Amino acid sequence: MLRFHFSLLFLVLFLQCDALPSVLDKALKNPDPLIQKTIKNKDKHEIQILLSEIKRNQSGKVFFKEYTYQLDEDRYFYPASTVKLPIAILALQKINTLKSQGIQINADTPFYINTNEGEMILKKDSTNIKGEVTVNHLIKKIFLVSDNDAYNYLFDFLGRDYINTELSKRGLSQIQIYHKFLLGADNINTWEYTFLDENQNILYSQPSIQAQLDLRPHQLKGVLKGQGHKISDILVSEPMDFSEKNRISIHNLQGILKRIMFPEIFAKEKQFDLTDEDYKFLQYWMSRNTLESNNPNYNDGEHWDSYGKFFIYGDQKGAMTPEIRIYNKVGYAYGTLTDVAYIKDKKNDLEFFLTATVLVNQNMIFNDDIYEGDQIGIPFLAALGRAVLEELQIR
Repeated sequence: MLRFHFSLLFLVLFLQCDALPSVLDKALKNPDPLIQKTIKNKDKHEIQILLSEIKRNQSGKVFFKEYTYQLDEDRYFYPASTVKLPIAILALQKINTLKSQGIQINADTPFYINTNEGEMILKKDSTNIKGEVTVNHLIKKIFLVSDNDAYNYLFDFLGRDYINTELSKRGLSQIQIYHKFLLGADNINTWEYTFLDENQNILYSQPSIQAQLDLRPHQLKGVLKGQGHKISDILVSEPMDFSEKNRISIHNLQGILKRIMFPEIFAKEKQFDLTDEDYKFLQYWMSRNTLESNNPNYNDGEHWDSYGKFFIYGDQKGAMTPEIRIYNKVGYAYGTLTDVAYIKDKKNDLEFFLTATVLVNQNMIFNDDIYEGDQIGIPFLAALGRAVLEELQIR
């Protein structure tokens, strides 16, 4: 009988502990109106959140305690520029593969790009002090200002089949990368790439690659969005169809970043084929704010420190401090704002992953460039980041 009472008491205590509000629950109950006004319309804003608190056991091994809000892997959201994160990673991986085949190039080897017909697309990069086009420099531009052209050039360097196959091989199966960010682009046949040594001798020439993979349209909830959309300024009174747009689930998006920050916790076949130097390069540049670079230099008055950082600082300028470092990639298009971030608070010895997406489109018309990113989206994500950080600090 005593054993029965003890077991019952343990069960009650366990259930009570399990019912306690989580860090994320508390953060979302923060009275900040920037949070509450948006949460009040959580379904309309299609909010999804994944918080992974980082824990370490006695031997220092990392593991994650996850908290979610409205997370639905079967519900589509447009990932926008967050797809540039895996493209940057895979570009370095492909360089390593070519090097392993005896091709004498690296991520700083200059190259130029031609169309299939031989027309020059790109030979110089004015944002590079040396004027050269390189994989490393394009990656810097992706993380600093989310440069679309940089993404397009690396997309075609990889080819669509390589992108999707390599991500799937690493257990990232809730991803399909369909397209470049270029109106009217040929996403099936790539451009041609030529890498040169310092004497302008050809080191590697990559002909056009034709995609063979059959990427099926997404069979997901929410791929038809809005009450209408615009095509060339003409209003079409039907939902916009996202079934053949880029897609990454929240878990896979955060999983990509986890593989860059803590590769050792994943099985070898789930890791990217990167060197220690590659990891350090990616970590460094994804953690820089826009004004922490001299090459490329975006200290032009049009950019600011939190330009590419939505969480914590997105609704502020000049407020970022070295004590909190954010390793991330944001995306914003069609009214959908997304941020995937690893946040490290050095002062309070805290670290966590936070990924969130929010839709802001009050008129429910897509592709009209009328969205509420500055008024609702970025302020919500900034306030969410602050609220999560505060809850972790007071624990």
